[in-house]
Amino acid sequence: MNLTQEGFFLGPLLFRWGGLLIIFGVAAGLLLAAREAHLSWRAVPGKKYNYDLGIVSDLFLPLIIWGTIGARLWHILTPPLSSVQLGLTTQYYLSHPVDMLSLWIGGFGIPGAWIGGIVALYFFARANEYNFWELADLLAPGLALAQAIGRMGNYFNQELYGLPANLPWKIFIEPAYRLVGFETVETYHPLFAYEVVLNFANMVFLLWFARRFVSTLKAGDLFLAYLGFYSFFRLFLEFLRLDVAFINGVNINQVFFALTLVCAGVGLFLRHRIPQKL
Repeated sequence: MNLTQEGFFLGPLLFRWGGLLIIFGVAAGLLLAAREAHLSWRAVPGKKYNYDLGIVSDLFLPLIIWGTIGARLWHILTPPLSSVQLGLTTQYYLSHPVDMLSLWIGGFGIPGAWIGGIVALYFFARANEYNFWELADLLAPGLALAQAIGRMGNYFNQELYGLPANLPWKIFIEPAYRLVGFETVETYHPLFAYEVVLNFANMVFLLWFARRFVSTLKAGDLFLAYLGFYSFFRLFLEFLRLDVAFINGVNINQVFFALTLVCAGVGLFLRHRIPQKL
């Protein structure tokens, strides 16, 4: 086995660290969801939380397939600066449809993964007569864990770094991976590392939140808390990000997370301030 910065070779096949960490993150997230699926503390009177473990395996393919499709489409429609500088614009993808399907060209976007995953979860719940919000709650801590582990792959790909920095925890970026205009700048904020830490914190918070307020939480509260927590720190991390996705001069990811934060916050407030069934 030949180890490299990008991954390792088994014969002629290259297994990239970034891809392996994403796979490991998804597996860990699903295992956490499976653990949460059948814990006794979820058996709250009036709530159908005591799901069979098999529901997690049933959800695996729909979430992976539609989450990947959504993430890829988000990247294609809102390519970041690093892709644009390589000529990988939306117009390029539309005129080269084969490259749209070449997942190793370009990248993915978390907003699109959310949208695709939510659509898949909605139709899965509807087809199997499950409560959508309960399933979303079940998956929320695992999603945060999967994101934390998957973000570690950005280190090996030398991507998702922030503004130039000279802090003790700065990261060195090789010239080949620097954005245009920053060719002579060597060290940057390890933006991906900030996300790793904050995603782990999100997971711990959600697990605590679910247990601490089990008697007062409504179905969907945990998922909204997940969306709000991630959107909050992602909104501010975008100010440090160099590889921004602009649409008409507007950071589209920042706008998306700002709107998600507001919607999640308002949703949590209204469902507990005003008695109603959401």
